[in-house]
Amino acid sequence: MLKGILAVSGKPGLYKMVANSKNALIVESLKDKKRMPAYASSKISALEDISIFTETGDMPLVEVFEKIYNYTEKGKAINHKSSPEDLKEFMANVLPEYDEYRVNVSDMKKLFQWYNILHESNILDFSKEEKTEE
Repeated sequence: MLKGILAVSGKPGLYKMVANSKNALIVESLKDKKRMPAYASSKISALEDISIFTETGDMPLVEVFEKIYNYTEKGKAINHKSSPEDLKEFMANVLPEYDEYRVNVSDMKKLFQWYNILHESNILDFSKEEKTEE
């Protein structure tokens, strides 16, 4: 589900990889569908490679997104601009075992912002994934 979805440092939002060029990736914004090059000098992170610290180990981002999806009953997450206290409370409700010493408020902001971008782009559909696994 998160395959090909990227976060580019210094650029807001999330991007989908659409092509490879000689010295850059061509990415398309999930929000406005504009394309741009993402050069090797930019820090590019694939969402499928990111995980959240929990008390029992690391949890892949897709599993955290599924917990948010179920908690919100397929709705949007809390606004990433909410107060730190509200973000922490929402995180504790969604993922009670998150490591509160290693997961910062800035991490939560990114997590909820990314979730909401993916939700608006209709990329989050966990029912499809369950069917393909069976």
